[in-house]
Amino acid sequence: MTIKIKPPKGLLRPVGRAIGDYTMIREGDRVMLGLSGGKDSLSLLHILIHLQRHAPIHFDLAAVTVDPQHESFDPSPLKAYLAELGIPYFYISQPIAEEAMTHQDEPKFSYCAYCSRMKRGILYTTLRNEGYNVLALAQHLDDLAESFLMSAFYRGQLRTMKAHYLNDAGDVRIIRPLVYARERQTAEFAREAELPVIFENCPACFEKPTERYHMKKLLAGEEQHNKQLFKTMLAAMRPLMDENMPE
Repeated sequence: MTIKIKPPKGLLRPVGRAIGDYTMIREGDRVMLGLSGGKDSLSLLHILIHLQRHAPIHFDLAAVTVDPQHESFDPSPLKAYLAELGIPYFYISQPIAEEAMTHQDEPKFSYCAYCSRMKRGILYTTLRNEGYNVLALAQHLDDLAESFLMSAFYRGQLRTMKAHYLNDAGDVRIIRPLVYARERQTAEFAREAELPVIFENCPACFEKPTERYHMKKLLAGEEQHNKQLFKTMLAAMRPLMDENMPE
C-alpha cells in the first residue's frame, strides 16, 4: 500500500460512535464499501482503512463501484487509485443509463429510482458472489435530515435512512457509518487530503432542482439561525434510524 492518509479526529469520532452505537462492524465481518468516487464514499474508504488497521477487531475490507455507463460519469480512474491502496476492488460496468431510457414511458417512472434500484441489486449480487456479508454506504447526517423532511413534506411519513439493517433476503447487512457526520466534514477532508473525487453530472439529477435540493437549502437557511439544528434533528430521527423501522 503506497497511499497512507489519516482521517481527521473530527471525522473518526462520530464514525466510531455510530459503529459502536449500532454494532455495525463485528469480528470477522467482510465489509464491502459502495464506492461512487464522490467525496463521501472516498472519505469513508479512508476511514475504514484506518479503522481496519487500528480497531480491536479484525474485519476484511473491499470496495465496489457500479458504472452505469452514463456519458457524464466516468469512475474508471478509481481503478488505479484502489490498486495503489491495495484494497480488493470490484468494478461493475453495466448500461443502466441506456436501460432506464427504455422504461421512461411507464407510469410514475423515475430515472433516479430505477438507477438506484439497479445499482443496489448489482451491489448485493457482487457481495454474494465474492463472499462479503456487510455493505457499507456513505450517506451522512445531512442526507438523513434531508430524507426525513422529504418523507414528511412530500409523502406524509416519518421516515429516514436506517443506520444498520438486514436486507430483505437476510444475507447482507447494510451499514452507514457516517450517520453522525456532517457533509461539510467529508468535503473538508476530501479537499485537504486531495482525494481523487469523481464528479457526477447526470442530467436527470441536475437539470432541475430536486426535492432533496430544496430540503438542503431549507436546512442550510435554518442552521444559520439555529447552530444546534442538526444535533436536535439527529435526536428526533434516532428512533427512525433503528433496524426495525421501515426505510
